[in-house]
Amino acid sequence: MGELTVVKSEETQKTQVDPETAERFIAEKHIGERIKRLRLKKSMGLVELGKHTGLSASFLSQLETGRVVPTLRNLARIAMVFSKDLSYFFESEPNALFRIHRRKDRVRLPQTGVEQPSYFFESLGYMVPDRDMDPYFAEFLPQAGESAPKAHMHAGSEFLYVLDGGLEIHHGDQTCTLEAGDAVYFDASTPHSYQCAGKKAAGAIIVTMHQMSAAQPGPVRAVSAGARPVGAK
Repeated sequence: MGELTVVKSEETQKTQVDPETAERFIAEKHIGERIKRLRLKKSMGLVELGKHTGLSASFLSQLETGRVVPTLRNLARIAMVFSKDLSYFFESEPNALFRIHRRKDRVRLPQTGVEQPSYFFESLGYMVPDRDMDPYFAEFLPQAGESAPKAHMHAGSEFLYVLDGGLEIHHGDQTCTLEAGDAVYFDASTPHSYQCAGKKAAGAIIVTMHQMSAAQPGPVRAVSAGARPVGAK
């Protein structure tokens, strides 16, 4: 097989390769599949990609399914849209992301910014680089007295699933109590807080998403018929 040589400089990037060798590389490296993964990761449609590259949506569709072979010029246009070098499409296929987090390896950390933490948490995704979400296991401790929980806020959205015990959730001017099996999904840019709602500790899985989806979530909603507002009979 011939060699594909990519020559780069500060101002220009040239690819020197004979057409036959290029076609073999493109077929063997599953270029279409790589393009489709990049596009879907950006939640970009074929029409939108076509507008950025000057290529038709039908051509891009055929390219992704391997029915046509792109020229290096067209491939370079696509690479630029995703801020990739042309060489990205010819490098060895990276292994799919797969990380196991053993319980014995996790670190238990207390709630920050308070003298008496009301909960402890463990990251379930600390070994994943450039992650799009942060999953945690949290344990909420019973509280003595009537102290109000410390509220916080951050960009994106948040999902919480109660594993055991009772948990009181404050979101803006709303308050609700969740029990084991109940879940809630909410806009995390609104001040929110949690508090154990019983005499026993409550456990929960929390997932924070870094960016809001295109469809903005409405007010906090409990994803279970068992969830009920505080004070409801």
